[in-house]
Amino acid sequence: MPARKTPHLHIERLVEPLLRENVVRHVLPNGLTVLVRPDDSADVVSVQVWVKTGSIHEAPLLGSGLSHFLEHMLFKGTRRRRGREISAEVQAHGGYINAYTTYDRTVYYIDLPSEHVKVAMDVLADAVFNSTLPADEVDRERDVILREIDMGLDDPDYRVAQSLMAVAFRQHPYRHPIIGYREVFSRLKRADLVAYHKARYIPNNVVLIVAGAVDPERLMPAIEKTFGAFERRAFDPARVPEEPKQMAPRELDLEGDVQMFRAALGFQVPGLSHPDTPALDVVSLILGHGESSVLWQALREKRKLVHTIDVSNWNPGGRGLFYLSLLADPEKGEKAVAAVHEEIERICRRGFTRQQLDKALRQAMVGEINVRRTMSGQASRLGLAEVVVGDVHYPATYLRRLAALTTADLKRVAQTYLQPAVLTSVAMRPKRAGSRGGASAITAAARLFEQEALPNGARLLWRENHRLPKVHIRIVWRGGPLFEEPGRRGATSMLASLMTRDTRSRSAAEVASAIESAGGSFSQFSGNNSFGIYAEVLPDDLDLAIDLLEEAMLHPAFTAESVALEREGQIADIVDDEDDIVIYARRRLRRLFFGEHPFAIPASGTVEDVKAIRAADLRRLHRQLVRAGNTVCAVSGDFPKRLLPKLKRLLTKLPAGRPEPRDGSQAYPAEVGRHVLPLERQQVIVHEAYPMSGLLHDEFYVSEVADELFSGMSSHLFERVREEKGLAYFVRSGRVIGLEDGMFYLEAGTNSAGAREVVKEFTAELDRVRRGRVTDEELDRCRTRLKAARRMGLQSNGSWCSHAALNALYGLPVNDAEFYDGRIDAVTREDLARFARERLAAKNRVRL
Repeated sequence: MPARKTPHLHIERLVEPLLRENVVRHVLPNGLTVLVRPDDSADVVSVQVWVKTGSIHEAPLLGSGLSHFLEHMLFKGTRRRRGREISAEVQAHGGYINAYTTYDRTVYYIDLPSEHVKVAMDVLADAVFNSTLPADEVDRERDVILREIDMGLDDPDYRVAQSLMAVAFRQHPYRHPIIGYREVFSRLKRADLVAYHKARYIPNNVVLIVAGAVDPERLMPAIEKTFGAFERRAFDPARVPEEPKQMAPRELDLEGDVQMFRAALGFQVPGLSHPDTPALDVVSLILGHGESSVLWQALREKRKLVHTIDVSNWNPGGRGLFYLSLLADPEKGEKAVAAVHEEIERICRRGFTRQQLDKALRQAMVGEINVRRTMSGQASRLGLAEVVVGDVHYPATYLRRLAALTTADLKRVAQTYLQPAVLTSVAMRPKRAGSRGGASAITAAARLFEQEALPNGARLLWRENHRLPKVHIRIVWRGGPLFEEPGRRGATSMLASLMTRDTRSRSAAEVASAIESAGGSFSQFSGNNSFGIYAEVLPDDLDLAIDLLEEAMLHPAFTAESVALEREGQIADIVDDEDDIVIYARRRLRRLFFGEHPFAIPASGTVEDVKAIRAADLRRLHRQLVRAGNTVCAVSGDFPKRLLPKLKRLLTKLPAGRPEPRDGSQAYPAEVGRHVLPLERQQVIVHEAYPMSGLLHDEFYVSEVADELFSGMSSHLFERVREEKGLAYFVRSGRVIGLEDGMFYLEAGTNSAGAREVVKEFTAELDRVRRGRVTDEELDRCRTRLKAARRMGLQSNGSWCSHAALNALYGLPVNDAEFYDGRIDAVTREDLARFARERLAAKNRVRL
């Protein structure tokens, strides 16, 4: 058939509402650009300040990480606020404040309930333009960032990616790490920060974006008052050198203290606004997006050479990379890279099919819809168009270019850019064999679920939401370590994965192709207490979603080939985790803490256990868990009424019954005391773990507040360990949560010199809480943050379904916003003191 010459009409129809999005653009007299996107679908707002400066603009200090350093320093104090007051004020209004630095921009943002939008604007304007960059904070924050640099050096994926950039770009500043080189960064002075801030943090180099439940006309006077008060200044744009055309292949081999083979391959491509970008994006989707993609099928499913392979078209501005990454067993690495070359050469020669094009276009359009699910996503999309492309309406241009693509366009760009003569490749191999030893409540009726218990014990929850043309269906079951046989830990995780693969009527490739051709998603999850499957599709594809869910739930095949492949993949993930020092330490901490309790092993299992799992084990576990009395199905989105009877018919096909968990009464902590695990790493990770009650106990809400108390940028622990003493890059608390019991822990990333001091700070902070020294301000911050996080976490159909379905499964209220808020508000400092005395006591402590 000839290549299509007219736009894809179904794509045009899907994105028509997106092309008409209301965006108000206004430039203040001082040159500051304002974008406001009103959306009242959720009572939250994202306020973002995009400063048009990043690591590529740091000349003559390229490679210093100056932009990133300044980003850290801007929250250390202003002419109006002390450093700790900034995050405290935001959190007191239920907000989340953060920032990030890229190659070409630095972004500061606050997400919070919409009634506090003016607070967010005032805080951000003050921090961005009035920061005092206090001298006593510079050295302290330098030490913190040095810890962050160490984290990167310990992360093999980061090292491979950064090495690819350094080899692919010879002149362009993309070759330098955003965070900077350790030795160059260490020499930065406060004067460098002050000069850079004065030169580039000026209104005429800044864009303010507000997306959410706001009225642009009523908000604009406040914007003009808050951001219009700063003076326009002379601006000298940084000169960014052009990257010369690559004339020959480039290659770099690395060795590391890792257990898996990693490779990254890149082809230079033009920037975001180039007419070829949509076609390159589509080619990347066809080659490496999802389990039905060309490279996934060829290298993982058929030839079994890789555990994962991904492709993306990265093009931030003027130049970019068409980027492929893979993870493989060491003995298969070279063959995997060679196979990538073979597949690219083949597809450049043969071209693409209409079916591949249509599937990728649908995926791309679904991506455009998905990015708009949250206010933060909408704001970021506008910022990208305005700051990087220079045209706030570029998303519409991009969508129209997508809709007009033909298979001939795809073949042309593949042949133009994916040439071996201009390939850059980086590979990292193990340096030796073997493994290591040693807020207001959400009350609107339209946002709540209705529910029905079916005669067989299954439960159906539903919630209509017509904001976007998407539907999410999620089915969940109790499962995890408490339902697994000893020696078969990780079986639930493998079961969940295989349920979305081969069935009696479809192969794994056919399942992946069907859902990805519809631009949808079909996946699974598993954890300590539950597992499930879910599908998210456009309303036209609901019948497909139900078919896939039914086959996965009732007729999974568990073929020997798929079980073997999934076993290898799960083992590879576990082994890969061994290369991340933080995850590695948490795994060892669980073993020390839980002992013989099922939670001693994470949901993914151990290498030894996963190796032992066979198809018969999975069939037996499936029969045990996938029963009506153990099933909750939740649906949310833009669905027709006819969907509910179909879901009910599906649920009635389940066998009756409800499984009982294994005995989880084993005593813990198992190995109280101090433990040391030596590793060859730049960092030292410090953990302290204590017992806690689980999700079904009243004490759980105390642990919620305690977890918030010890975490966050305005927590007393963070202020002491990171801000005042500069001992650690990260310090926080965390939990392993079961229904009946669990583990509460503190953790920090420091160095050998700081480890002992971090332990002292842990002890001092716990003692402060035990003595009831938590202030009213701290307690209010915790309550507000938790309640606001609940509201902000429920912006997508998927998050609504997950929350409601698991609540129903665990016997908690399905629509629990008011219930949750009340329980959090009821937690007192006396409750926290009692929790710290009884639970977080030295006699219960496991320190690693």
